Amino acid sequence: MADPVHILLVRLGAFGDVLHALPTAASMKRSIPGATITWAIDPRWQWLLDGNPDVDTVLPVNRHSRESLREAWRFFRERPVDIAVDVQGLIKSGLLVRAAHAKRRIGFAASHLRERAAGLFYTERTAPRLAHVVEWNLDLAQSAGATERVIDFPVPPGKPEGSLPKEPFVLASPFAGWAAKQWPLEYYEALGALLRETGHALVLNVVQPVDSPVTQHVSGIPGLIDATRRAAAIIGLDSGPLHLAAALRKPGVALFGPTDPARNGPYGGTIHTLRDPAAPTTYRRMNEILPCMRALTPRIVLERLLPCLTTASPNPTPTR
Repeated sequence: MADPVHILLVRLGAFGDVLHALPTAASMKRSIPGATITWAIDPRWQWLLDGNPDVDTVLPVNRHSRESLREAWRFFRERPVDIAVDVQGLIKSGLLVRAAHAKRRIGFAASHLRERAAGLFYTERTAPRLAHVVEWNLDLAQSAGATERVIDFPVPPGKPEGSLPKEPFVLASPFAGWAAKQWPLEYYEALGALLRETGHALVLNVVQPVDSPVTQHVSGIPGLIDATRRAAAIIGLDSGPLHLAAALRKPGVALFGPTDPARNGPYGGTIHTLRDPAAPTTYRRMNEILPCMRALTPRIVLERLLPCLTTASPNPTPTR
């Protein structure tokens, strides 16, 4: 029998980034003998790990709460960590890795860190070989000792929230982390009119109602997961709901502007990416919708979406 190996995986947030790290946990749990996985995560996102077969312990860490930080410290003292893996690459995640006092502390090489100072907390640094962040994370798993790259996204079942149309529908989440990645809200209204001609409704998933005549589904993450499973197809931006749909292997179209789809695009091949050739590549958090996003007109999006609708089949039942 293999000796037990306690591995700390640090990915505090956010939505899409947590989903991108699911195969990292799967690879380490399923191919490192004796591995026990603890995942440190911001409490806002811990629901995404509900029932995850590859995570033995979920460690909620709210860095704005002294009590939460003390709990993490006590956890590390009571359950010593052998290997700490920082998937996030920030100073805050690096500090947590250091606090675990693991003999091996693994993170990205300086060229792939969002905050280079985070590298000071690692004993080993890995330079990713491929472009997509899922592959970056899998390289860290291999550095930790994983012998297989397990591409699996165990997403919780979700639960119904709000109301959804009885007819087939396309689901869209119109907001992203910053405005430069968003599609104009009035374009959704035009796309909805075009979709009605195909017998499909367009539904906007939102946390709070917005000023739009398009049908809206107001929900939290559990309701979004359920609605995504039931949708015929999705329209996505570079944001968590798109990566959820990709993890669930839903068909659809991803609308990209300033961020690089080779690095941050939908993973898995079921979702087609649209990007204007003139789009700049930048991660500056600009607060206005860029011309490259406006260049993706509703009719262009519909043309790319139609083949998805002919092959789509809703998936209301969770698959692991």
